[in-house]
Amino acid sequence: MLVRDAMSTVILTVGPAHTLRQAARLMSARRVGAAVVLDGDSGIGILTERDILNSLGRGEDPDRETAGSHTTHEVVFAAPGWTLEEAAEAMTRGGFRHLVVLDHLGPVGMVSVRDIIRCWLPAHSVAAD
Repeated sequence: MLVRDAMSTVILTVGPAHTLRQAARLMSARRVGAAVVLDGDSGIGILTERDILNSLGRGEDPDRETAGSHTTHEVVFAAPGWTLEEAAEAMTRGGFRHLVVLDHLGPVGMVSVRDIIRCWLPAHSVAAD
């Protein structure tokens, strides 16, 4: 099975000037654990729920902190044609749970550990939940 089969094609994107509270509200409303941060200067980055949690844990103000100041720019990208095993290996090596999926035009999806697990579980196991 390939990344294109598991990825979500509806991507939440935020700008670097969004506050962490704004990003968190959007992530919560969309029920996603990560957002793609599009920055004309820095390129494509990712902001995760963990980034927001770490900021709050340090006592930072979510209404003053911006997505851009908490974005990871050293992103490992996946291609739609990667196998799920390749994606899982990249996540394990990097210690993260989300991969932005790129094609030659830019971001086309996001794949998470949860997406991979759903594909790997037999259909009858998922129905039992």
